[in-house]
Amino acid sequence: MSEKPTPPEDYECCQSECSPCVWDIYYDEMDVWRAEQAELKAKAEQLAKDAGEPK
Repeated sequence: MSEKPTPPEDYECCQSECSPCVWDIYYDEMDVWRAEQAELKAKAEQLAKDAGEPK
């Protein structure tokens, strides 16, 4: 499992509308992290469901 991305500190953004901004990078990393978390949750739920079914 990957670590949740840390938002940039206030001093890291220069407010000059850079492309990409440190916030753009953070939001992209958060999107990836959320997708990974959703996938892990789905796998865990499937494993729990499979474990509860008689064989």
